[in-house]
Amino acid sequence: MLNLSSIAAIIIAQSETGGSALGFLLPIAVLGGLFYLLLVMPQRRRAKKAQELRDSIDVGDEVRTIGGIYGIVRSEDGETFTIDIGGGSTMRIAKRAVADRVGDDSE
Repeated sequence: MLNLSSIAAIIIAQSETGGSALGFLLPIAVLGGLFYLLLVMPQRRRAKKAQELRDSIDVGDEVRTIGGIYGIVRSEDGETFTIDIGGGSTMRIAKRAVADRVGDDSE
C-alpha cells in the first residue's frame, strides 16, 4: 500500500532519473477519476434512492425486507418499523432492512 511518503519518494526518484512528476501523477489521477466515476458515484446514487424509499414509507404500506419477508407496516419508531407478517404476528425490523414497497411500479 502506498502512503504519502512512499509516493513522494517515487516522485523524487523519477525526477532525479529524468522522468517528470506529471508523467507519473497523470495516470494515477486518471485512475482515481475512473474509480470515482465507476464505483463511488453509482453507490451514492443507490444509497440515496434507498434512503428516499425508506423515508417515503408510511403506516399501512406493504413492504418486502432484504430477507424476503413480506408485511404491512403497522408503526414506525425512530430507526425501526413494526410490520404485520400475517396470522396475528408482528415483527420489528430496522428501516434499512426494507428492500422495496410491494406494488410500487415506479421502478
